[in-house]
Amino acid sequence: MATRIKKGDLVQVMTGKKVDSGRQGRVLGIDREKGKIRVQGIRMQKRHLKPGVRASSRAGGIVEQEGFIDLSNVMLVDPGDNKPSRVRIEERDGQRVRVFVRSGEPVPEPQNV
Repeated sequence: MATRIKKGDLVQVMTGKKVDSGRQGRVLGIDREKGKIRVQGIRMQKRHLKPGVRASSRAGGIVEQEGFIDLSNVMLVDPGDNKPSRVRIEERDGQRVRVFVRSGEPVPEPQNV
């Protein structure tokens, strides 16, 4: 099944905290079961790690990383006019394609993050 938002897509946060609302970023990860999404530079959280607890972080300290926000709070950004747009799934040439509602153009394949 084709999905409306994929990892690597450029999205804009429509609602939520004032700090994050209206900002754009690339999708870093999606949790489909919970309906949550992680966007680059949005909802930054600080985690306090003890030294030597994990093999990857021997030093410990304060690590800042993106938190999850609800999938319904973001919209894909149309690169034609750099504005958010809803997405519809159409069948073109026998394939399911994501299409912007604003312009009718197909959604470009996401960049690797």
